[in-house]
Amino acid sequence: MSTTRSAAVLASGTANAARLFVAALAFTSAYVGFSAYSSASSTPEPARTVTLSAREAPITEQLPAQAGKVTMSVLADGGAGCAKSYVARSVLLNPDPAEGVTYGWRLARWSPATKAWRTYMVDHDGFVGAARTVEWRTQITRNPGWYRVELAVEGAKTVTSDRFQVSC
Repeated sequence: MSTTRSAAVLASGTANAARLFVAALAFTSAYVGFSAYSSASSTPEPARTVTLSAREAPITEQLPAQAGKVTMSVLADGGAGCAKSYVARSVLLNPDPAEGVTYGWRLARWSPATKAWRTYMVDHDGFVGAARTVEWRTQITRNPGWYRVELAVEGAKTVTSDRFQVSC
């Protein structure tokens, strides 16, 4: 009698284990399918600009433009003196390519007296399309100090270049 009871308990336990295994397999399959479905049907978020921290960095030649970042280059001037030309570049992504987007460049100079960045020069522009590499050329003559370039895009956060020093 104990053998029959043991066999019944074993058979019942095996059936329960099989049911639990099938339920776990069904749940896992449903979860994986739902995750894949939600990932496939979701639209990517539009690119957003990121505000970069200002830190001391040397300016190098012809850095490639990147979305969400302002890169700086210095152009070799043929003339004598302290006149140097600087090029700021970035890639702008327009979330609505059928509509125009406006943006503005700002060259800011650090004021030790006010301990704040003050506007030194500005320029504005715009374009229609999905994306564009934008560039701004500016010149600093005989005004030593710390500078940075800021790129403000309509409807997005301002992106700031690393600060750079002009020594003469």
